[in-house]
Amino acid sequence: MQPAEKILELPSAEKTEAPFFLAQIKHSRTWVTLTNWEYWPIWAANLPLFFIILFFALRARRLLFFSAVNPVIETGGMWGESKFNILRRIQESHVPATIFVKKGTDFQAVIEKMRKVGLHEWPVIAKPDVGERGLLVKKIRDEAALQDYLLKNDIDFLVQKFIPEPLELAVMCHRMPGSSSVKVTSVCIKETLKVTGDGSSTVRALMLRSDRARLQLSRFEVEKPEILCKIPKLGETLELEPIGNHCKGTMFLNGNDEIDEQLTSAFQTVFSKMDHVFYGRFDIKCQSFEHLRSTGEFKTMEFNGIGAEAGHIYDPTYPVWKKYRDIYQHWNVIFKIYKIQVANGVAAMTVKEGIERLRIYFSYQKSFSKP
Repeated sequence: MQPAEKILELPSAEKTEAPFFLAQIKHSRTWVTLTNWEYWPIWAANLPLFFIILFFALRARRLLFFSAVNPVIETGGMWGESKFNILRRIQESHVPATIFVKKGTDFQAVIEKMRKVGLHEWPVIAKPDVGERGLLVKKIRDEAALQDYLLKNDIDFLVQKFIPEPLELAVMCHRMPGSSSVKVTSVCIKETLKVTGDGSSTVRALMLRSDRARLQLSRFEVEKPEILCKIPKLGETLELEPIGNHCKGTMFLNGNDEIDEQLTSAFQTVFSKMDHVFYGRFDIKCQSFEHLRSTGEFKTMEFNGIGAEAGHIYDPTYPVWKKYRDIYQHWNVIFKIYKIQVANGVAAMTVKEGIERLRIYFSYQKSFSKP
């Protein structure tokens, strides 16, 4: 790791009115990670979640109780689920053109399949059919880049139309079995990683001035080194990462104030028609909140089941105690749906079945990259 990644271009000690070494600590990568919940290691942030799930599992007397909530999705959407199979359960009008590419498919066959569904314009998005946290999700700008993606990644993957709409949201919904009434419980507004130029600084220098961007610098040096030397004009905003994933630098903001009857109605028809799916999160793009409310138009890039998080809790200003309170409340909803499902005769996975699904999932993960 280069020193520039660790330390910001700091103002003088006189301006900060603090010893220089304290300023160094404050702006170090380690300090930023430790003092911001959204950057905590997964095991640390999810430790309370483990006990929350265990609490409800004990009440259910079934370790994998959550798998009964969305019985048509593998593990209910906790791990190992196929993105393509879920997208097929959503109204076609609310899903961008998407194809499934089986591992080992010939490149020309992929191109032909794309043309058949109207995927003839670049860029497109390529992503693993089974994956999480933005792993191997890439914006593909031409045929050569797609062929390179195919060669490097020995996996089943999706090719999806790139949606240029300006507003990206993660909207958590649920409905009770036997009811078509949908409730929206979380709206997360995604702001992709950007820098604003001052007319003289390089992108690298601008990234060093932002905690969020600086944490992405090592990745950019490997994946996008050419962009680091660019000098944006004064006031010019440059989007560095088009993929709206938290681990790629996207800021998640609490948009729960936007929840109202009209917004809920936009998801009512779509979600209520997803047979045997009762809980999950739509990751969508749309023109604006106003347009979403008035027309109900949006495109779903992904739908995530039980493993989906309420994205608003990653808002940097959201208190930690509220984060875990909201996590508990969402798992309480999952438990309530489970109880209704059990009464309706829907069985949860056994531990043996769960272990087998884990084995398949881990085996799939190992195939993500060719040696």
